[in-house]
Amino acid sequence: MARKKSEEVKQGAPEWMATYGDLVTLLLCFFVLLFSFSTIDNNKFKAIIQSMQGSLGVLDSGVIVQIDPLISTFPGDTDAEEEEFVKINEQVNNFIEENDLENSVTLILDERGLLIRLLDATLFDSGKAEIRNEAKFIIERLSDIIKQSGKSIRIEGHTDNMPINTYKFPSNWELSTTRAVNVLKYLIELKSIEPYRLSAVGYGEYHPIDTNDTSEGRQKNRRVDMMILRTEKDGE
Repeated sequence: MARKKSEEVKQGAPEWMATYGDLVTLLLCFFVLLFSFSTIDNNKFKAIIQSMQGSLGVLDSGVIVQIDPLISTFPGDTDAEEEEFVKINEQVNNFIEENDLENSVTLILDERGLLIRLLDATLFDSGKAEIRNEAKFIIERLSDIIKQSGKSIRIEGHTDNMPINTYKFPSNWELSTTRAVNVLKYLIELKSIEPYRLSAVGYGEYHPIDTNDTSEGRQKNRRVDMMILRTEKDGE
């Protein structure tokens, strides 16, 4: 009786492994494409990659995902916007130094954007909301920089805690709000800045930056803040 030939043993990995590997590679490409259209930050992407490692069993064997170049191509890059705000800050600061306005105008660059702080005595007479003629050149020069930035602007009016009760301004709420609105209107009328980029708010006496127990502190609290907003802060 003839002996049956022994079954030939195939060399290498099972055939299903090739199909499985192709499937996982396609899934990886799919997720990378999704990622390229998103605005996910670097830390979140690293977390995704780490979660995929070990669960798919593919990345550890040699597939390399380059993170930094992909992140840097995202629209609205925070580094680019930061450089833009540094440039705006330098432009405003040069204007302040050229016109000896260090005691009247303060700049603060923070997470909200660039804050241009003007003491009320620089812009208004006591208890009034009409912009002084001598102060209009300040807004005119600032408006050039604001218009070029293309950013949204929020005008914030503030007072001290000294009560006011006139026919026009029954309280500090009305005074602070009217001052902010008048600055906003002047920006629109002067440089035709798009109204949708501008907003105005009056905080009255309730957001002091110094004590109201001294005349110096009250003077600092009476102010108008022009905030050039970062993109992610628009509408907040």
